[in-house]
Amino acid sequence: MSDITLSELGQLLLECVGAPEEGMAFEGEDALDTPFLEFGYDSLALLQVTSVINRTYGIVLDDDAVAEAETPRMLLQMIAAAPRAGAVR
Repeated sequence: MSDITLSELGQLLLECVGAPEEGMAFEGEDALDTPFLEFGYDSLALLQVTSVINRTYGIVLDDDAVAEAETPRMLLQMIAAAPRAGAVR
């Protein structure tokens, strides 16, 4: 499981780039597979939030891979599998 929950991801996006589209919320199983574009977030928004994730959690994410994450589930899976800064392999 990732260090970041769906709710935390939603909060980070809210803080970094603003509220999702009206009526959209990062809650429940359906939100995991809802495309970021439906929330009103594009790849630039994701890059902004992953920069914060790197600084806050030490989680290193590849920018090209993040740009291809279409849903919160995909991004959270990347986060769960990503190396941590300073991690020893």
